[in-house]
Formats: sequence, C-alpha cells, structure tokens
Amino acid sequence: MEPQREWFEKDYYKILGVAADASASDIAKAYRSLAKKLHPDANPGDEAVEERFKEVASAYDVLGDAAKRKSYDEVRRLGPVGSGFGPGPAGGFNVDFEQPGGLGNLLGDLFGRRRGAAQRGADVETEVKLDFADAVSGATVAVPVTGEARCRTCEGLGANPPSKPRPCLTCSGTGVNDENQGLFSFSRPCAACAGRGTVIDDPCGACAGRGIEHRRREVRTRVPAGVSDGQRIKLSGRGAPGQGAGGRPGDLYVRVQVKPHRLFGRDGKNLTLTVPVSFSEAALGAEIPVPTLDGATVTIRIPPGTQTGRRLRIPASGANGGADLIVDVEVAVPQNLSDEQRAAVEAFAAADGEDPRAHLKP
Repeated sequence: MEPQREWFEKDYYKILGVAADASASDIAKAYRSLAKKLHPDANPGDEAVEERFKEVASAYDVLGDAAKRKSYDEVRRLGPVGSGFGPGPAGGFNVDFEQPGGLGNLLGDLFGRRRGAAQRGADVETEVKLDFADAVSGATVAVPVTGEARCRTCEGLGANPPSKPRPCLTCSGTGVNDENQGLFSFSRPCAACAGRGTVIDDPCGACAGRGIEHRRREVRTRVPAGVSDGQRIKLSGRGAPGQGAGGRPGDLYVRVQVKPHRLFGRDGKNLTLTVPVSFSEAALGAEIPVPTLDGATVTIRIPPGTQTGRRLRIPASGANGGADLIVDVEVAVPQNLSDEQRAAVEAFAAADGEDPRAHLKP
C-alpha cells in the first residue's frame, strides 16, 4: 500500500511510544532507543523483531521529518473520507545509509555502517610563540603540527607507487550496494571496497593503504599585525585529511602566545611605555628621548607641571610597527638625598605656599 494510506491505518506515535505532541528531540530519542534494541544485527534470525524494527523505522521516517509529520497529522485528523485515500499499488521505503541527516544516517551512526563513507577530517589545534615585535607588525611563521597527514609516499592514494586504486567492480565505483528486503530497500556500504568505491591491489607500505600517516609537519601562514596573546587563528582546510572519496580536510586552529617585552606593553592596537621623569623635569618641563620598538629613539616634550599618570601620545610610525606609542609619565621621587639636595628641597618647601590637599578639607 502507499505510505499515505498506511499513515491512516497506523498510529506512528503509538508505535514509537510517544505522545502526539512530542517534540522532535523526544521522537528521535525514542526511535534511537527502539532501533538499537530491535535492529536485525542485534537480533539475528528473529523475524518478529525484524518486522517490528521495520515498523519503527517506517514510523520515524514520517515523524522524524517535519513536513511529513505535518501531513501525517492532517491525514489522521481528516480520516479516510476527508483524505480521499483508496487502494494503491504496492510501495515501500528506501533507507539510504549514506544520505546525510536521514533515517539511514541515524542507523548508520548507531551500528557503524558508515565507515567507508566520505568523512571530514578532524579539526586540529596547535600553538605558536611570537616575539612581541612580530605580533605588533605581523609575520609569516611556520606552525608545527603533529598528527594525521596525507601520506608522502603515496600522496594520499593508499596505493604503492606507481600503482593506483582501481574502481570497485562489485559496486561499480559507487561505494554502496542496495539490498531489497520486502518493504524496505537498504543501501549499505560495499563490503568489497569498504564503501570507498575503489580497490587497492598493492597497498602502500608506509601507510598500510590508508593514505594517511602520523607525522610532524609545518604549516606556513601569515599572522596578521596586532594579534593578541591567546588569540586563535583559523586556517580552513589545514587540519587532518578527510577519509573516503570526497572527504574534506578539517580546519587548523592556531593559538598565539606572545612573548612579553621588557619595556613595551599593549593597549589594544597601540603600544605603551612607562617613562620616568625627574621632579625638576616634571615641574619645569623638558625634552627627553624615548625608545621605539625598532630600537631607535624619538624626542618628546614634557609640559611644565606634568603629573604622574599623564599620558602622551606619539602618532603611529614604522618605528613602532605602525601603532601609536602611548607614553605613561611617572615622576621619580629620589629615595636617598644628599645634604645639598635635601637643603634645596627644604628651601623649595619653605617657598611653596600651595596646599595640594586643599580640596580634601570640609
């Protein structure tokens, strides 16, 4: 009978053991539990369990699809007269274990039937250490990666050079075989080629025919200017190689560690530098030399009356990797005064009539 007539005759919600208003996740959970329990692989030779498995699979094929479920609910609400369903030719369902997101995909994940299907390679994460100056200006670096990589001997083909894989005759290179089982037609990975669609007569000795080896490799990449400590950079397609025909490689994530600088710091994209000045320079004003990131010096003017914590900005220049240099002024207070210095400071204190704490008084 056509699936639509079966919709009227069978209560799929009851078959899966869920309520009619069950959520999609509850339906999937119920199906997974029943499919794992009733699957023919787990119950070899039990025809009754196999029939029950087919019934459960048929129910999930409808309720697991939002559009089909909506139509099914409408058919159940209208009944046979309202729906206009009558006898029809024999029909069935095809369960394809290779179709992403479908019923077969769910079963394949449960029972490992997708081993030969194209699989995306794993994402890989590694670290690289950068000098402070390179992090500011940007640099091309060699990133070390240890893990799965394409075999260098066979270039990922899996065959011992100069031989190459040949198309599988059993599945005509498709990687799958159809098995008709009454109501259902199951598409399974080809046993002859493990679902690859190709056969290797002379496997590569270096990778045992996998096309993948475990080794250390280097990936060269450009780290952008202004990268910060702890930042992750994504390199698409530079992770572990994919498996099977058409399997895409994973991505490589590079976590950057920036080595601290003995003088300079970072404030966003700008550089910072703490510059001590003497009391007389802060009080009277002065022109002082300031180092830059590339080792040169620039001269800045300290305005008279400069206080500790004042920030002076030097515009971006090549000397600082194209970043502004922010100078934080720190007035240096002498700790060991000579007799002459002490006398001078005492004389200044006697002549100074300003109270720096006047604003604190009530």
